[in-house]
Amino acid sequence: MKRRYFGTDGIRGQSNVFPMTPDLAMRVGIAVGTIFRRGAHRHRVVIGKDTRLSGYMLENAMVAGFTAAGIDAFVLGPIPTPAVAMLTRSLRADIGVMISASHNPFQDNGIKLFGPDGYKLSDTLEAEIEDLLDTDIAPQLVRAEEIGRAKRIDGVHDRYIEHAKRTLPRDVTLKGLRVAIDCANGAAYRVAPAALWELGADVVTIGDQPDGLNINLECGSTHPAALQRKVHEVRADIGIALDGDADRVQIVDENGTIVDGDQLMAVIAESWAADGLLRGGGLVATVMSNLGLERFLKDKGLGLERTKVGDRYVVEHMRQNDYNVGGEQSGHIVLSDFGTTGDGLVAALQVLACIKRSGRPVSEVCKRFDPVPQILKNVRVKAGKPLEDPAVHQAIADAENELAAGGRLLIRPSGTEPLIRVMAEGDDRAKVERIVDELVGVIASARSAA
Repeated sequence: MKRRYFGTDGIRGQSNVFPMTPDLAMRVGIAVGTIFRRGAHRHRVVIGKDTRLSGYMLENAMVAGFTAAGIDAFVLGPIPTPAVAMLTRSLRADIGVMISASHNPFQDNGIKLFGPDGYKLSDTLEAEIEDLLDTDIAPQLVRAEEIGRAKRIDGVHDRYIEHAKRTLPRDVTLKGLRVAIDCANGAAYRVAPAALWELGADVVTIGDQPDGLNINLECGSTHPAALQRKVHEVRADIGIALDGDADRVQIVDENGTIVDGDQLMAVIAESWAADGLLRGGGLVATVMSNLGLERFLKDKGLGLERTKVGDRYVVEHMRQNDYNVGGEQSGHIVLSDFGTTGDGLVAALQVLACIKRSGRPVSEVCKRFDPVPQILKNVRVKAGKPLEDPAVHQAIADAENELAAGGRLLIRPSGTEPLIRVMAEGDDRAKVERIVDELVGVIASARSAA
C-alpha cells in the first residue's frame, strides 16, 4: 500500500507546504502520542532538531500535539539525530523525535521518529500513525487534568559528547592529529568539535555558524569542497564532513581527496575483524555500494549483505542477522555496538582510531580498494509506468547479459522524487557508460509514449 506521509526516512517536505506544516506536525504529535500512551506511568517524548529556521515552528507544534495527547515533552534543542536516539533510551522516553531534513537545504524539513528502544519505527507503526492522521483528532485528546507538561532539558549535549568519547578505544587518543571538521552549520556544530578537542585533537572548525538559513549551504558532507580547501589551508591530517543532522560522514584525506562511506566501512570492518570484534562475518550495505567493496571483503574472507536503499533497511537486516557494522555509500554508517542509527561522529572516531594505531597517513589507511567504475543517471517520470514496458524489459535483460559476472545493473524508482534511477558498474567504464545511456534512452522513450 502506498504511504501518504512517510517516505524512506520519516516525513519530509518543504517547510510551510503540506505535509511540512505546523498543523500536520501537531497532528503527528497527537497521533504518535495516542499510539504510545500505554500503561499508567507518565509518558514522555524527547524532541531534538537541527538548525533550520522552520525548526522553531515545527518544534512548538509538536510539543502542542504531544502534550494534548497527554505526553510530557522534553525539548532538547539543536542536537544530532544519533543523540536523540541515544537519549530516547537514556531518559527512558516512550518516543524520540528528530526535526530535520538531514542533508537537504534549509527550505526543507522533516520528522524522524524513534521508539523507546532508540530504533526508527517499523512500517507497521508508521501505517498506524498515517491512519490516525486522517481521522478526527478530538477523540484522541486527553482530559484537561491529563495534559502533558513541557520543559527544556539542559546537559544533553554533554551526555552525547561523553557517549561519543567512550566509543574510542581506551588505548587511543587523538593527540598529535590536526583535524578539520565541517559541521554543515547543522545540529553537531557544538558537540562534534568539543568531542574531538576533549580527545586531544588540534581542531579546526568550519560550518559552525548556523543562522537558520545556511544549513548544508555549500558545506557539509554533500558539499565537501570547502573542507577540502580548509584541509590544504591548515595542513590538516584529516577532514571530517558531517551533514545537517550529523548522521552521515565523509572523510577528506591529507591530500584533499574525498573518502566515501564504502571505503570507511571497509576500514572499520577490516579493523574490527582483526580485533575479533566484527559480528555477522562481514557487513551490511545497500544495493548502491560499489562492487569494489564486495570484492575487497571477499578477499578478506568477509561477506557483504545488500538491502534496499535507506539506512532503516540496513539496520533492520543488521538486527535480524546479528551484524554490527553496516551503512551506505553516502556516509550513513551504523555501528550497533554503539548506537541504533547512523552516527557521523562515532564513525569518524573509529576511523581515527585506525589511523592513530597504524601511524600511517589517511590516504593510505582509507584507500582499501579501487572502486569499480559506477555510473548513475536519473530519468524524470511525470506519468505512466515505463518500467513495465516490454521494450524496457528487453533492454534491461540485454544489459544484464552484457555485464554478466563482471558488473552489476540496478534500476529503481526513487523513494523521494518522480525519478527512475539507472545505475550500472563494471570494470570497463566505456561499456558501463554506454549501457546506462542506452537504458536511459529506452526508458525516456517509454515514458514519452505513456
